[in-house]
Amino acid sequence: MFAVIKTGGKQYVVKPGDKIKVEKVEANVGDTIEIKEVLLVSKEGEIKLGNPLVEGVKVIASVVEHSKGPKVIVFKKKPKKGYKRKRGHRQLITTLEIKEIL
Repeated sequence: MFAVIKTGGKQYVVKPGDKIKVEKVEANVGDTIEIKEVLLVSKEGEIKLGNPLVEGVKVIASVVEHSKGPKVIVFKKKPKKGYKRKRGHRQLITTLEIKEIL
């Protein structure tokens, strides 16, 4: 059994027991959250495809930790003008553990 969920503007293929890293979710560590944006569900070879979401299906997940992703360097330069700019960015990430698909 697996499902395709949408969170943080991205889509993830999940099954019970998976740990995924998504963009920051406003919840405390140890909390249980429901993800209602389910795009596809497959159970025993039977596939339900949403238009755009599958009705009556949700994914239960628990928050494992909050962290930061790898640093991304943003460097801008204009040749012959003396303009250089270097900035770094680290995206906030939440690790979720998928408990079940209802």
